Amino acid sequence: HATLILERWARWCSITRHACSSCTEPFAHSHTSSSANANMSIDTIHTDHAPKAIGPYAQAVRANGFVFTAGQIPLDPVTMEVVAGDVAAQTEQVLANLAAVLHEAGTNWMHVVKTTVFIRDMADFAAVNAVYARVLGDARPARSTVAVAGLPRDVRVEIEAVAAIP
Repeated sequence: HATLILERWARWCSITRHACSSCTEPFAHSHTSSSANANMSIDTIHTDHAPKAIGPYAQAVRANGFVFTAGQIPLDPVTMEVVAGDVAAQTEQVLANLAAVLHEAGTNWMHVVKTTVFIRDMADFAAVNAVYARVLGDARPARSTVAVAGLPRDVRVEIEAVAAIP
């Protein structure tokens, strides 16, 4: 399983960033070859079980064996309103929204390789972490957690993910 993920990641990197004979510093800049682009498809993912995008972006895109989600905030997908409650309740909704997007893309938490958690206040870290650990179960993707000055709709948490598609 880990080998498949690493192979897909290596292929993704080779398509999007690579060293070539004209580069004096490998990986110093990005370029792609036309033959690589011809082999890579990018599909937009949409599900009604997660909030529709509130801007000019997709809920997620599937590319080269991976799915890259947009950040999910705690919006109820039916009402498009922020869920009531504390940061734990908001985290529950964010993770439910992400799970719906991952499911639509053909993957799940066990195939997530990286998440980024954005929180308004580091004092909320323990509450967010407790919900995150319970919902993800045995899945242990790499993760970054960043405190930010503000989030859309003045929510307290936003999470995005990158997952392999089995």
